[in-house]
Amino acid sequence: MRKLRPAVVAVVTALVTLLGLPAAQAGTVATARQQLDWVVSASTRLPLPDNEIREHLAPVLLNKAGGPAGVNAGLATLGPLTMGTIVTEQPEQIEAIVHATKDDYLASLHVGQDGLIDTLRFTFDDPVPGSWQELDSRLSALGARVSFAASEIGADGRCRTVHGVNEDVQRPLGSTFKLYVLGALGTAVAEHRASWTENLAIRDDWKSLPSGVLQNEPAGTELPLSTYADKMISVSDNTAADHLIHRLGRDAVQRQLFLFGNQRPQANIPFLTTKALFEFKGAQYPARADAYLALPRWARPAALADLERLPLTGLAIWPKPEKIDQLEWFASPTDICRVFSGLSKENQPEIGHALSINDGGLSLDPSRFPTVWYKGGSEPGVLTMNYLVRAADGRTLTTSVMVSDPARNLDETHIEATSEALVKGAVRMMAG
Repeated sequence: MRKLRPAVVAVVTALVTLLGLPAAQAGTVATARQQLDWVVSASTRLPLPDNEIREHLAPVLLNKAGGPAGVNAGLATLGPLTMGTIVTEQPEQIEAIVHATKDDYLASLHVGQDGLIDTLRFTFDDPVPGSWQELDSRLSALGARVSFAASEIGADGRCRTVHGVNEDVQRPLGSTFKLYVLGALGTAVAEHRASWTENLAIRDDWKSLPSGVLQNEPAGTELPLSTYADKMISVSDNTAADHLIHRLGRDAVQRQLFLFGNQRPQANIPFLTTKALFEFKGAQYPARADAYLALPRWARPAALADLERLPLTGLAIWPKPEKIDQLEWFASPTDICRVFSGLSKENQPEIGHALSINDGGLSLDPSRFPTVWYKGGSEPGVLTMNYLVRAADGRTLTTSVMVSDPARNLDETHIEATSEALVKGAVRMMAG
């Protein structure tokens, strides 16, 4: 199958997203299968009227896709679709092969509690590698800056790398940093400094930009810390992450870097909030970023606190990589294995719940692999995908793919599809 043309990537990527759950609406709640049937049918009768699109897509997904016009453009790019084989199906999510005019795609769709589509992804159904040599060859095609590890966590909690490529080289993480925030929350609960049922009020000065939905909640709305964790991990909610960082304290999150064995924790100190990253890269770039980086390390925490007090106005999403090796969060695949091991040791059901809501498109056989944890992250020039899988025989396996390029944008659609296939192959080879 051919790669998408650049113009097609731009449109389809607008639909490739993992977003939050909108508020429930009255009436019958549609299943994921019903909504996918609608998508397939809708692709044959474009353009769709705005009101029909709004009846099926959650507002956050609709906004990400560029409104009804963007949805119509994306579906037009794919062309008329017909339903193929159902890969996995549950009331709230479905994966199926759909046939387009020239290519086949793996369609992944999720509906929220109100039955509206909050996740819609079209990726190539890439073949799964059958050997480490084949996996390495396909990894190398993703770019010059790739780190990968397939590891097993032993009964003692230690990570053993089964196969790796630059597995100890740290890369920018994107939202994968939220695993450290989740760990800090778990530690705080274990030390009786927080509880999962504790309510935390939304604050305007702690809000960030999407991904996520909590930025749309009015100030004063109280939610339990478990909900912040669920949103932060499953839909990569930036506002949820920043609220938890402020609630726990930056020092607590930085401490978690050491507790989880990050091999270069100083690269992440002071620990950025997502709002700070938006302020650095979405306004007055590069002057504001350069001024911060010129400060001595001891002066940066105060400068960061000042930056986080700025209003969220006049910010724009940057179209190309901006200082991804200086202003980001950093870890290696072996670091992430240690993070997953640490989260497992914390042995708190709320942690497993947050990490299990979204399986990152893996769709493994639940009879063989009953538990899948996932967290990914991205920004222009950065894409990471990280998984923990527990096999039915009790073994715990982790896999991380990290790709970055400081000079040009990544073909995220292609890299995501390839990475998912590589992870499936790695899990199968480790599981035997």
